[in-house]
Amino acid sequence: MQRVCTAAEAIFYFDTIFKGSNGNTLKPNRNCNLTSWVSGCEPGWACRTPSNEPDLENSQVIPSRTNSCQPCCEGFFCPRGLTCMIPCPLGSHCPVAKLNDQTGICEPYSYQLPPGKQNHTCGGANVWADVHSSGEVFCSAGSYCPTTVQKELCSKGHYCRTGSTSEKRCFKLTSCNASTSTQDLHAYGIMLIVATVTLLLIIYNCSDQVLTTRERRLAKAREAAARSARETAKARKRWIAAKIAAKKHASELQSHISQKFSFKKSTKDPEELKILDRTRFEADEDSYAPAYTSASSESLSSSAASKGQMHEIEDDIEKHDRFDVSSHDRKSKGHTTKGKQPHTNSQIFKYAYAELEKEKAKQEENKDLTFSGVVSMATNPEIRKRPLIEVSFKDLTLTLKGKDKHLLRCVTGKIKPGRITAVMGPSGAGKTTFISALAGKAMGCKMTGLILINGKNESIRSYRKIIGYVPQDDIVHGNLTVEENLWFNAKCRLPAHLSKPDKVLVVERVIEALGLQMVRDSLVGTVEKRGISGGQRKRVNVGLEMVMEPSLLILDEPTSGLDSASSLQLLRALRHEALEGVNICMVLHQPSYSLFQMFDDLVLLAKGGFTVYHGSAKEAEQYFAGLGIHVPDRVNPPDHFIDILEGIVKPSQSSGVNYKELPVRWMLHNGYPVPPELQQTAARISMPSASPDLSDGISPHAGIDERSFAGELWQDVRTTVEIHQDTIRHNFLKFKDLSSRRTPGVLWQYRYFLGRLGKQRMREAKVQATDYLILLLAGACLGTIGKTGEENFGTIGYTYTIIAVSLLCKIAALRSFSLDKLQYLRERASGMSSLAYFLAKDTIDHFNTVIKPLVYLSMFFFFTNPRSSFAENYVVLLCLVYCVTGIGYAFAIFFHPGSAQLWSVLVPVVLTLVATRTQDNEVLKNISNLCYPKWALEAFVIANAEKYYGVWLITRCGALSKSDYNLHKWTLCIGILILTGIISRLIAFFGMITFRKK
Repeated sequence: MQRVCTAAEAIFYFDTIFKGSNGNTLKPNRNCNLTSWVSGCEPGWACRTPSNEPDLENSQVIPSRTNSCQPCCEGFFCPRGLTCMIPCPLGSHCPVAKLNDQTGICEPYSYQLPPGKQNHTCGGANVWADVHSSGEVFCSAGSYCPTTVQKELCSKGHYCRTGSTSEKRCFKLTSCNASTSTQDLHAYGIMLIVATVTLLLIIYNCSDQVLTTRERRLAKAREAAARSARETAKARKRWIAAKIAAKKHASELQSHISQKFSFKKSTKDPEELKILDRTRFEADEDSYAPAYTSASSESLSSSAASKGQMHEIEDDIEKHDRFDVSSHDRKSKGHTTKGKQPHTNSQIFKYAYAELEKEKAKQEENKDLTFSGVVSMATNPEIRKRPLIEVSFKDLTLTLKGKDKHLLRCVTGKIKPGRITAVMGPSGAGKTTFISALAGKAMGCKMTGLILINGKNESIRSYRKIIGYVPQDDIVHGNLTVEENLWFNAKCRLPAHLSKPDKVLVVERVIEALGLQMVRDSLVGTVEKRGISGGQRKRVNVGLEMVMEPSLLILDEPTSGLDSASSLQLLRALRHEALEGVNICMVLHQPSYSLFQMFDDLVLLAKGGFTVYHGSAKEAEQYFAGLGIHVPDRVNPPDHFIDILEGIVKPSQSSGVNYKELPVRWMLHNGYPVPPELQQTAARISMPSASPDLSDGISPHAGIDERSFAGELWQDVRTTVEIHQDTIRHNFLKFKDLSSRRTPGVLWQYRYFLGRLGKQRMREAKVQATDYLILLLAGACLGTIGKTGEENFGTIGYTYTIIAVSLLCKIAALRSFSLDKLQYLRERASGMSSLAYFLAKDTIDHFNTVIKPLVYLSMFFFFTNPRSSFAENYVVLLCLVYCVTGIGYAFAIFFHPGSAQLWSVLVPVVLTLVATRTQDNEVLKNISNLCYPKWALEAFVIANAEKYYGVWLITRCGALSKSDYNLHKWTLCIGILILTGIISRLIAFFGMITFRKK
């Protein structure tokens, strides 16, 4: 014990080690200096203290130790410049050195005998430092050291890493020869790959099979229900015909018998009989009934019996067709109130198709109605179940911000419920701008004038739950079927209290009306993958708004791309909607004459946004004829009007009308105020004798504002800022809901979005499989290149892992929000929950968040075979994928697809370089704390470094201190990764609901 180092001497040695020395040269001290250098100062030797028992716990004073210097004991090491022994740590091998006569080195160490000292021999170990500086005392790989003086070779079936104190048994199915340092885990990697691939194949195949089987069963139930409803309808028609024939026969028989067996003839004049009240005449006949003969009584009773039998048969038919549910009562707002609610698919479809057949029968009956009958049916309050919306507008003017360009000028009029209004005009007349203003979607414009809803100055957005807007582009989900697109919109936008059978009825009615029965189970398709035809896609686009049963339906060119038959079918469906009180307004380009005849009202706009005509479509020809503009024979009236407004066809000279004067003539015709710049034209029209002047009183140079380049640039910047402000205000401004419709809440919509996204991901199995295959290859390549080094605790391999996984997962996350931005904008504008949409997307991506680390580690872990466990590596990689997925969301939302991909590649590389180059730069060190790769790498290294103990302690402490890592911050690193993922998702969600890219 007299040669063992005290606490002060141990502190002196380790303090020198951690300050950068390799342990072979220590600073001068009390016992070893320029004036005192005993044999114990040489490596591998130690001396005694003068006293018998030194105070080993004394950490302040180094004792005098110069007596009885001898070689260092086995199991201890004696550094050069220190005259005491320090015990060797676990995992080291410290035998007494032996002199190699050829090299003069004391093996297995690297020190030599001091020159000039003949009696000096090799001692024990001389140094314990990090593995880079001196690895002589480390128990070699392939061996294990139960004690510091004992060394054993690893037996077969076991492996021993550097610095091991015991041999570890190899896993089954691995090959471990004798004296091996690692176990070959490739077999487990292959097994994990096979298991993962098999599981994914089972999930995708079974899910796809489940979807296919479910769709097939629904199709069978639907076909059976439709067939049953058609047969029942035919049976009802036959029984009604038989009933009418039987009633007619009974009436004839009764009249015949009455005339034959009557014993008293009426003596009144035939003319008098016509005047008499029929009820009194029948009462007189009843008073004489008892005097009839028995034969007449039997005949009458048989007639009554036949009539009763017919009533019973009719009741049986009605009873058979009831399906135990109440009818779709329009006065009860569409929900069933009596009877048992159908819950199976067969019952629901039977109910829906039975109602459809009843509606068809009612339409057949209405064909024979007179005009007054049609009017009474259209105005019958019991038929309507939707609130009425009348939109009136006065002096509506829209000016483009920053350019002072008028898009609409002084438009006045109204669109009425129960009528179809067509908006037509040449290109650039502001047709789309007009309907966008009515729908509250005009952005980047300054609007003046009034828009009144039912005569009240209220925002149209207060009614958006009962307003349908069909955009010009066919914005539908291409990887969903026709029915799935319609059914999703119906679930999210119909009233929450509406039962499922009634929702199915609405969807079936729309599919029937738009003629989509044959393609209802077909995918809509995308640009890359062919689906239904363009005309069918256009009808699906319209059907998305029809299934929510709107009160105001605005359509932007719904017939573009449709043939005449499809256009006519679409107009018939819209006509049926108008009969229920729906206010329909649509933009059209050159409709056929048959379509033009189906419109109730016409809004004709000229270039510049002026109104040329607004009124009944049937009176348009009469109005223009009054101006001297006659439609030639065999020419479609709307085509002729548009050609006039384009200047292609000029009015006859006898009319004295110029097409530029038509807006002013309409204003004067209705007594509307004329804008100042058109006053001269109005005065010329009022005084026909004046000479014609086509300049409209506007100077060629009027309105030209000469600005400098800086002024124009500043104006553009101001305009851009104002447009963004309008967008943010439009997205965040809350309006009072006046629609009286309560749609499903966030949780229900989240459920609907989740179901839709699940189907979409199942149909994108090939894309998912490609992502997993790339991850497998990346894990194999990086596991081979960046094998975990014992000296750096796997830092290099983990750095490659962070870059690769970040890059691949960010690019995959871009698809979540980049591919369906237009669909989201349409759904958000219709009132669907953005929160439900975002949460559903994120929830579906959690499947990839869980699976992708497993796929990557199945190759990387078993190629590198680090000391940290698979579970620890999986947890870190799971949090890393969660973090970078949220960052990918933000890139997808804030940038265009090309820029987002570029950012996804650059960011992980740059941030990882910043996180690993912080040793000599304090600024980079502070910046790295904001970089997620720094925390991911620290978590990986800490998890691996914790498995190094004993002889590795100096190496571990030095490496962690150099990188500024703390062994106790693993939980903090995991928490920061998760927090970064949450914050990035919040930023992405804020951007999604705030900004709207062009």
